[in-house]
Amino acid sequence: MTDVLIAGAGPTGLMTAAELALAGVEVTVLDRRDGPGLPRPVGLQPRTAELLELRGLAPDAQEIDGPSGHFAGLPVPLDHSVWRTRHPRVLNRTQDDIEAVLAGHAVEHGAVIERGHEVTTVDVDADGVTVDGRRARWLVACDGAHSTVRRLLGVPFPGRTETYVATLAHIRLAAASELVPARIAHFSEVTRQANGYWSMLTPLGDGAHRFVFGSTTSQPGRDAPVSDTEVTEALTALYGAETRLGEVYGASRFNDATRQLERYRHGRVLFAGDAAHIHPPLGGQGLNLGVQDAMNLGWKLAATVRGTAPAGLLDSYHDERHPAAGRVLRHTAAQRVFTAPGRSENVEALREIVVDLMRTPDGNRYFSGLLSGLGPGYPGADRVPDVDLTTASGPTRLSALLHGGRGLLLDLGDHPRPAGFTGQVDYVRAATGDAGYRGRLLLVRPDGYAVDPADLTRWFG
Repeated sequence: MTDVLIAGAGPTGLMTAAELALAGVEVTVLDRRDGPGLPRPVGLQPRTAELLELRGLAPDAQEIDGPSGHFAGLPVPLDHSVWRTRHPRVLNRTQDDIEAVLAGHAVEHGAVIERGHEVTTVDVDADGVTVDGRRARWLVACDGAHSTVRRLLGVPFPGRTETYVATLAHIRLAAASELVPARIAHFSEVTRQANGYWSMLTPLGDGAHRFVFGSTTSQPGRDAPVSDTEVTEALTALYGAETRLGEVYGASRFNDATRQLERYRHGRVLFAGDAAHIHPPLGGQGLNLGVQDAMNLGWKLAATVRGTAPAGLLDSYHDERHPAAGRVLRHTAAQRVFTAPGRSENVEALREIVVDLMRTPDGNRYFSGLLSGLGPGYPGADRVPDVDLTTASGPTRLSALLHGGRGLLLDLGDHPRPAGFTGQVDYVRAATGDAGYRGRLLLVRPDGYAVDPADLTRWFG
């Protein structure tokens, strides 16, 4: 019997596996694919970049959207720097690249990844889970929006069905008209509506483009294949006959369905990423939300497997992440109002008011916090910026002290250790020039959120 099986080797499953393996838990990932995902570009939001840096996986990627991200494509850049982050811009990576980094990290620490394995049976009892005859103490379902685990267990996935189907194509152009965006720019500068189509065309360098488009007059089937002819027709309608397709090197469909599990834990099975929640891809939240799920779940499940978790720790995964995804579902629903083709006069009036609000410092900070993941934390748990520190070993940063995936008691003054401290977390004394943290005693969880040091045993036993 292994400790944990994970269904799905996407970013969520691989991040979960890496966290568990880092904590010394036996973990095996099962994935039906023979290799990593497509080389499709995805945007890493600032909070996701911070979380990766907590494990020494410092993002090194092309910055997109100029200085920031966007809300509903409205023409106001979001200033993420107000949240005191070292990653104030959305980062452009490809999904296969992210998966390769996370897979390498997981395997380095002992995780096993088995590809070409499609889950067909799941049986759950009080002591564990049996997946295709293989026994484990726990199963984490990270197998996507069409989760096989969810279907086999008959877990309801309530929410709103789709109202449109759109196409995402990664293309290279043989020729481009003046209507084709020539540089990476803010979302509002690369969107277009014309001749019964709407689109977002983003240059990615080396002649490559990400082309998102839909028709205002017809809807393709969600699972219908994407043909070169279809892409060519959309390009011509939107960007003129001078714009010619060179090749399509990856294409898929998506819709605006919005769903969320009522509970993320079902006995010995936990759900994360798209297996737990889906929403329209507005604001580039999907992959980010899944990786953030994994960082919250990994250390809690590891402590549970090792028998060191205090009562209720694993259930706090649902308690914290379910509302976090709920916020994303709500703000992507709000973004649909502004991005829908054929907006009414009332929507245009509302759009003007929201744009004015976003141009105020407080309004911009609010929207930036929502989209970047840097804003709302969890009740009693606040994100800590990656502050500069000086320890007995010399200069360092907070993120470097969390590479091992353990909790951290950081004494930035001269404090007695809290009651119940027996070495459950790393203890470091340091100094900082940061006025907001100088002299404080911080109890930092492995996922980079600070909690009250008096609650040491609540979080770490």
